[in-house]
Amino acid sequence: MEPLIQLNNVEKSYDAGGSKFFVLRRISLAIQPGEFVTFMGPSGAGKSTLLSILGMLDSAWIGEYFFNGEAVHKLSVKKRNELHKANIGFVFQSYHLIDNLTVFENLELPLSYKNVPNKERQSLVCDTLDRFHIVGKKDLYPNQLSGGQQQLVGVARAVILNPKLILADEPTGNLHSAQGEEIMQLFRALNESGTTIIQVTHSETNAAYGHRIVQLKDGWVASEAAASARAQR
Repeated sequence: MEPLIQLNNVEKSYDAGGSKFFVLRRISLAIQPGEFVTFMGPSGAGKSTLLSILGMLDSAWIGEYFFNGEAVHKLSVKKRNELHKANIGFVFQSYHLIDNLTVFENLELPLSYKNVPNKERQSLVCDTLDRFHIVGKKDLYPNQLSGGQQQLVGVARAVILNPKLILADEPTGNLHSAQGEEIMQLFRALNESGTTIIQVTHSETNAAYGHRIVQLKDGWVASEAAASARAQR
């Protein structure tokens, strides 16, 4: 099976007083379709930077990146944007909902970027509200929701276009344990339905929901191992 993601010697650095400071060093990594992979490591290890490169939000790096067989490193910025919008959903620690839009409007936003016809947009949003059991919240604004509810909307928005890949950066970092468990169970269900998931987390509990843990240290891949045990259902 061809990997969904293949990285070959990916590096990112900054110029610092005439020398180079490396954020990522020689990252070579394969992620298969349907995997649930966790990036872990201390602060400054390069986890979020790597996630940003995988999400095609960062183009200032060297090396090779193949996504679903397509050579991302050879694409123009416009083509990379098209590829990520068609295939990747993002979930952030800080939710990133638009404060002056309702839940319904926040879910509709990525569909409008894709020029989905209005009738189809309405149908997709309604289906997603139902799927995530948030129909009763559709006319509320983000500041009227709890942290867990806001993250639920964030996940719903990430998957509304049925992406091949979800990238999650500390997705439960601002949630209490019960809310965090609900989000992780949701990720597990999405993964079991075929969505590839890559998460950055410091939480061993969250890591146990995945299949594989990639440890980063000082910009290098320090180790890769199967998750010790999948979290209890």
